[in-house]
Amino acid sequence: MSLRIAKSLSEPGDTRRPVRVRMLAVLVAAVLLVFAGAFTASAREILDATGRKVTVPDQPMRVFAAGPPASVLLYALKPEAMIGWVRAPRDRDLPYLQTATHALPELGRLSGKGGTLNLEVLLAAKPDLIVDFGTVNETYLTLATKVQEQTGVPYVLIDGSFANRPAAIRQMAEILGVPERGEALASYAEATFAMVTRVLEAVPPEDRPTVYLARGPEGLESAARGAINAEIIDWAGGLNVVGGPDRGLVTTSVEQILAWAPATVVTIDRDFARDVATLPGWSDVPAVRDARVLLAPAEPFGFIDSPPSVNRLIGLHWLMHSFYPEVAEGDLGAEVARFYKLFYHVTLDDAAVAGLLEN
Repeated sequence: MSLRIAKSLSEPGDTRRPVRVRMLAVLVAAVLLVFAGAFTASAREILDATGRKVTVPDQPMRVFAAGPPASVLLYALKPEAMIGWVRAPRDRDLPYLQTATHALPELGRLSGKGGTLNLEVLLAAKPDLIVDFGTVNETYLTLATKVQEQTGVPYVLIDGSFANRPAAIRQMAEILGVPERGEALASYAEATFAMVTRVLEAVPPEDRPTVYLARGPEGLESAARGAINAEIIDWAGGLNVVGGPDRGLVTTSVEQILAWAPATVVTIDRDFARDVATLPGWSDVPAVRDARVLLAPAEPFGFIDSPPSVNRLIGLHWLMHSFYPEVAEGDLGAEVARFYKLFYHVTLDDAAVAGLLEN
């Protein structure tokens, strides 16, 4: 190839040929160095929560979230990098989301319960990075390794445990190339944890509520103490009545709930909250009898669960005001507006805040 190039630059007998060849060689070398430098600068190696070394783009701009918790964190940190939703927002969610994200396609989920996404759809979306945020174990590690090998797209796992929330936000922000934004959100998480500590120090253990988390239209699905879906209750000082070794979702009965006799029921299901007083057996549960059934706000993401991501930071504020109104700090409505502006990129008026908190 170099001979053909050299001949094209000179005619037979041209004494300038060696000079031109040398100049071309220098030019090609310079171009190669520029490209090599660009490729070196465009990617970096990070360690994810499993200890895997993953090479990620310096500024990922087409990011796929493998599950709902990762989708919320990605939206909070860098919505312009989203290529789609795990589940498309419902109409009632849209006023609480950035307009530019409303029309993003629903792609489905790779990880967690009910994975629906196939690799063809994923590749067609052309991601330059896949992120997951939540439980980190052998199952998720195997999935990440397999998908990365089959697609060639870097796949990062981040520990989504409650205590790790500030560190996880900072780590995800570094990976996404938005460290300053990550610092703002992580600082909010740390301040929220500090607020919870102060409030609980003012509440004796005997004054903290026994709580049942009701899921589903009949309220008979719940989550055991320590499970990711219910850990926010533990963090808020509530005593989850669903104990035992099972750390996941459980199905129970009204008879068992009556035996537990929770003083407070927290639910994420609108139908259950509306109908609980008329459901067989529920009227005898102390929380129902005393009108202590709390419907957690859920737009655009749940305050308690659904999904278990950074959306639960505002849920801690809500639980403090719901469990301990006498000693809770600050104005809840103002805090909701602040959180939505910082995390969800929207400014809420008083009516919108009241609509969220009316239940």
